[in-house]
Amino acid sequence: MNNTPVLNWIDGLWLDSGVHHDSLDPATGERIGRYAEGGLAEAQLGIAAARRTLRDTPWKDDRAWRARALLELADAFERHAEALIDTLALENGKIRPEAGFEVAMVPSKLRYYAGLARTEYGRAAEPKPGRISLVLRQAVGVAGIIVPWNSPVVLMIRSLAPALAAGCTAVVKMPGQTAQTNARVAKILSEAPSLPRGAVNLFSEQGAAGSIHLVESPDVPVISFTGSTGTGRAISAAGARHLKRFGLELGGKTPMVVFDDADLETVVPVLVKALTVFAGQFCMTGSRLLVQRGIATTLSERLAERLSAVRVGPSADPASDMGPLIDKANVQRVDRAVEEAIAAGAQVIVRGGPVTEGPLARGAFYRPTLLRVSDPDLAIVRQETFGPVLTLQVFDSEAEAIELANRSEFGLAASVWTRDGDRSLRVARELEAGTVWVNDWAVVYDEFEEGGFKQSGQGRLNGVAALDDFVEYKHIALNPGRREA
Repeated sequence: MNNTPVLNWIDGLWLDSGVHHDSLDPATGERIGRYAEGGLAEAQLGIAAARRTLRDTPWKDDRAWRARALLELADAFERHAEALIDTLALENGKIRPEAGFEVAMVPSKLRYYAGLARTEYGRAAEPKPGRISLVLRQAVGVAGIIVPWNSPVVLMIRSLAPALAAGCTAVVKMPGQTAQTNARVAKILSEAPSLPRGAVNLFSEQGAAGSIHLVESPDVPVISFTGSTGTGRAISAAGARHLKRFGLELGGKTPMVVFDDADLETVVPVLVKALTVFAGQFCMTGSRLLVQRGIATTLSERLAERLSAVRVGPSADPASDMGPLIDKANVQRVDRAVEEAIAAGAQVIVRGGPVTEGPLARGAFYRPTLLRVSDPDLAIVRQETFGPVLTLQVFDSEAEAIELANRSEFGLAASVWTRDGDRSLRVARELEAGTVWVNDWAVVYDEFEEGGFKQSGQGRLNGVAALDDFVEYKHIALNPGRREA
């Protein structure tokens, strides 16, 4: 293991803060490297570099330049994909197919926004004879991007790609838990010859000083944040003094609504996947199962059998179905929530829980858990668990299913399972969620927007609407005047 710490990438240079922390493998608890902690100084330097690039280069005005840089980045991520997957799987704990899935999404997003950089236009009209009005879309300025640890590569690019396409520059705060991965990402960014120095600045932070400065600085007019609802609220409050704009994708508590005509052979494997992908550390984890009474017992039994057979293990083991949580503190947090739910009346169907024996006990492993609940107001139903814990509720009617699904402060995503086409659309329209899947789960396309209703956020990422967070609309009214005869 190399003890030389990975550094922060600011203004095209690798900077060492002098404060170093260990990077850990969540499957073993062992040190896999060191990193230089970023913070206030890195945020300040990054903002200065990003502002200078906007001032001294035509980056914000040159569509072709921005498109070229994004295409170069897509190629660079493809060249380095295997090494990036290896590092992400080791440090983040994802099993290798999941890490591969995350990294594979990146080039597509970059190429999609490279296209939009050249094809998104303003508009012009003649509202009165001889009068011309133009509406231009101009870059808002420096974007602050704050990235969570659960899917750091793709969630960073999901915000950065539209920001660059719109003509912004960026300062990116990456999570300290994935610092080795972050350094690989920064190295890839540094290899795009058309990306101007200072256009993207990236630092890893375990603390919060750098993030706070991005949020509070008047020189950063937009923040794109993915993370918990509580942190999103705090960010909004802190930036309100400067009337800062925010793109926030926050927590979720995804209901999976299964009607009695659903094809259980199709449903059960997807429900297992919806709970165990990324070990349940996903804002769209299918964590609430709502099942119609006629099939509740059958579905519960089949699901219990499948969940009990899930093999937890390290990413390096191809036999692993699910990797560890990010650290043991989160194992304790998730298990505490389960114990409190059981004490409050939840019925145990499958009690997974922490792995406490054998070689896996060194890691942050948590086996899937399934609880049947009758009280919709239990904390385990209302609050985001961010782990492989599924609650099962029974409903009788379509109206009751909709009421239970919407009985949440969250509204990020939902899933409906039925063979009745009319009912699928009827229910999907009534569900309070930014994304609704019918007979599927976690289907996301670059071209189509995603984001939350209610306390799951504001603004949208993916699709054309993602550009809106990063542009200002300017109306220019022209009076050409009359030429003298």
